Amino acid sequence: MTALYNGMSREELDASYNSSAAVLNSAVLMAEFDERSAKLRAAHPQYLDLRYGPAPRQRLDYFPAARSGPLMVFIHGGYWNARPKESFSFLAAGPLAHGLHVALVGYTPAPEQSLDGIIGEIRTAIRWLSEHAMQWGTDPERLIVAGWSSGAHLAAMMLDEPGICGGLAVSGIYDLEPIRLSSLNDRLCLCPPDVPRLSPLRRPLSPRELVLAYGAAELPELRRQSETFAAARAGLPGELLRLPDHNHFTILNDLASPEGVLTQRACRLAGL
Repeated sequence: MTALYNGMSREELDASYNSSAAVLNSAVLMAEFDERSAKLRAAHPQYLDLRYGPAPRQRLDYFPAARSGPLMVFIHGGYWNARPKESFSFLAAGPLAHGLHVALVGYTPAPEQSLDGIIGEIRTAIRWLSEHAMQWGTDPERLIVAGWSSGAHLAAMMLDEPGICGGLAVSGIYDLEPIRLSSLNDRLCLCPPDVPRLSPLRRPLSPRELVLAYGAAELPELRRQSETFAAARAGLPGELLRLPDHNHFTILNDLASPEGVLTQRACRLAGL
């Protein structure tokens, strides 16, 4: 087998980023997330599937807090090509308990949309929220952006958007070179010049605060991605959080819990 990246063949590289296979009960966890999300959506049905653009997946869900306050924009994962925003509604429960409004953004998946196009869709959604969310009690100057897995990559790419005051990136991918060399690129179609342009690690680093978090039980490559990005950002506002006893999926429970460390960090970023 030919070594392509850090001594790994393509097959080894694929396994190094396959969290669904590494977490044996990942399908059960996702089914639980779906069930919990359906309950939260039923409790907050007012502003679901709001259109920010004309494409079918260019929709977002807005969950207003009980009082006026800042907004957390959350971007879901799924390696840019899978999973809907609806599966992650459950995690709004933690921030909502502290008065932090939550919006979950959908986007057109690869390969129907390029990664450039997905990034553009997220920017459009954030700008739409900046223009419209005041009517539901959001302060457009107090937005934070958060994401999980590939959504953490997209969140990190949004730090320089107007109105964003900080970011929370959970279990993310910040250097796309191993992704380009893996089978995931069959859908993303990244070329070598795309990697420095679309990798948060290789772009000019934003001076806005960024909290990077990962689970101690994550795959080594995903742990390395967060640690390398945090080291590159040394001296800039932010921190690296290693959450014990969490894998790539269970770490989201920490954001869904009002007492979770990730919820606390999100609230702090938003000035609560």
